[in-house]
Parts: sequence; structure tokens; C-alpha cells
Amino acid sequence: MNNFTYKNPTEILFGEGQTALIADRIPKDATVLMLYGGGSIKHNGAYQQTLAALADFDVVEFGGVEPNPVYETLMQALEVVRDEQVDFILAVGGGSVGDGAKFIAAAAHYQGDDPWDILAKGHEVTQAMPVGMVLTLPATGTESNGNSVITRESNGKKLGFGSPLVRPVFSVLDPSYTFTLPPRQVGNGVVDAFVHVTEQYLTYPSDAPLQDRFAESILATLVEQGPLALSDPENYQVRANLMWSACMALNGLIGQGVPQDWATHMIGHELTAVHGLDHAQTLAVVLPSLLRHRVDAKRAKLEQLGQRVFGLTGPEAASRCIDAIEGFFESMGVATRLSGYQLDQSAIPSVIASLEDNGMTSLGEHGDISPADAKAILIAAA
Repeated sequence: MNNFTYKNPTEILFGEGQTALIADRIPKDATVLMLYGGGSIKHNGAYQQTLAALADFDVVEFGGVEPNPVYETLMQALEVVRDEQVDFILAVGGGSVGDGAKFIAAAAHYQGDDPWDILAKGHEVTQAMPVGMVLTLPATGTESNGNSVITRESNGKKLGFGSPLVRPVFSVLDPSYTFTLPPRQVGNGVVDAFVHVTEQYLTYPSDAPLQDRFAESILATLVEQGPLALSDPENYQVRANLMWSACMALNGLIGQGVPQDWATHMIGHELTAVHGLDHAQTLAVVLPSLLRHRVDAKRAKLEQLGQRVFGLTGPEAASRCIDAIEGFFESMGVATRLSGYQLDQSAIPSVIASLEDNGMTSLGEHGDISPADAKAILIAAA
């Protein structure tokens, strides 16, 4: 295992009713921007409970953050932050709202001409507003990391940035908020969390047995609990287990000191940017095909995953492990072929062009997945 430094200051408030505790974690004289998406929080109780907790604060609401948060919308929210002299941003919703809050927090103190350069040019975040979160959709792990991915409609680009300065200072994880999620979002969330783990695990052996077993425990829990969330949607313990698994999948812990991949995410981001697929849908399409394309390089870890999570041993264990991953995604209602989203091979050239335009030409843990490889991966997934 390699040397590393790990720091995660996010305080997790886990369990039913924990939203009431946020008032003690926001400065008493703060003006709070309550940022949310399309309004589902008004049907699952999160909106009402959050406003009740913020009864003694000046609250400014901004709704309408998209499922893939759009730069232009977030810049409108930034104007509200400046006009209303907001001191604290509270994201109430899923990963997209959390990502949007982080971008606004960074953009509010950006000294350049265009905050998009934080993403497009990798400009360092040197100061940011404080962010908190009330999570309603477990998937991205944004509630306890400093990562954010934003889409700009004017140029069709989907880019990310990361900074410890935008990690939420606290996050509420109340599983009861997830009872009303539609099956599509449940399936997407489980697939997203699963792939977050594999991107930090399915590389090559690095003498990190504890990190491997951390990762395998999350994967095994997702495989066990994910289908139960579809068949028994108001089972609190199932929802709690999934919420905690998604948080642990990308809070930075399991990736410390080990090689990481992220090629699936980079190719997937372009599928979303160009063709509008849900983020998790793109991951379900790309990952199995990428693993088949790289099966020799990843064979040792695929065989280990197959044995420890899916109980697979014997001949062709690596290939059967990939089949098991693909089958699991399908069992969660997430299609694993482009044809499942009414796309064919004609959709691929624009994705590859976008990858090249964004400089994503040397992907994977070895930097050896080229645009030609990405094209072959997508053709095999058509």
C-alpha cells in the first residue's frame, strides 16, 4: 500500500429525525441559502423538517437544480448568494444538489473572470463558503467528500473539480427520506455506489488487504440490500444500509494508498453530456464492457472480487465475475447496453470526440485507455 494522507472533517448525522440537529451547527446569525432540485423534497418530509429546523434563521430558497447540475442555473443561484448576502449554503436533496452547492461555495470566492475555469482550467480553490447537506438520495457520496461535477449547457461539457474546502461541514443522512424514491432512482443510486467502489478496487493487487476488504464489504452489502430496496421500499433498515454504503463508497477512505481507475466515470460523463443519459445508466453501460476489454490486466482483482462477493471460483472466474456485475445492474433495473436507451453505434463518435476535446485521452490506472480503446468499449456495449 502506498503512502497517503487522509482527512475528512464532515460530521455525519445519521438516522431518522436528525435534521432537527442542524440548527446547532450553523452560525446563529447566518443567512442560509436552501438549495434544492425539482421539488421532491416537499413530498418526502425533508423540506418541511429542514425549514422547521431553520425557524430562527433568515432563509433564502433556490430550487430547480437539475439532475446533472447546470452551470448556468448555478450562476443564477450565485447571484442570489451575493444579492442576499448569504453566509451558509444548505443543500437539500441528492448528489446533484450537493455538487451544485459545492460549486457555488467555491465560485462565491473565485477571483478570476469566469468561475467555469475552476473546472475547465483546474484553478485551485483557495477559499469557499461553508456547505451543509440534508441527503435524500444515496448514490454519489457527495455528502462526505469534496468532489463536484457540473454541466455547462452552452458548450455541452461535463467537468468536475475537487477541493477539501467544499466538503460539507455536516450532512444529515435520514433513511426515511428515501422511502418515496422511484425505482429508477433507487437502481441508479445502487449502481452509482457500486461503481464508485470498483473504480478504487478493480485495478491490480497493491498489498492492501484491509482496503480490499473494506471495498468488498461495501460491494457485498450493495448486492445483498439493493434488490431488497426495490421489493420492500419502506424497509428502514435496508434503506439505512444502502445510505451508509453509498456514503462509505466515496468518502475517500477505501481509495487511500491504492491505485484507482475512473475511466468508466470519464467515459460515462461524456455519454451524459452528449446524449443525456442518467449518470448511473452510463456507468452500467461502460463498466462491464471496459472490464471485458481490460480483463487480462484486471484478472487478479476480478477473480478476487468474484470469489469474495459473488462466490465464484474455478475456470473463467474473471469473466463470470463481469457477467455477475452486469446481471446485478440489470436486476436493479439499469440497462447495460446502449440499445437499452435507444442508442446505437452512431451515437459513439460524438462521445469519443468529446473525450478528446476534454483531454481524456489517457484513462485508467495505467493511463493506457486511449480514445480508440474507449470507442471499442462503447461498440462492444452497443
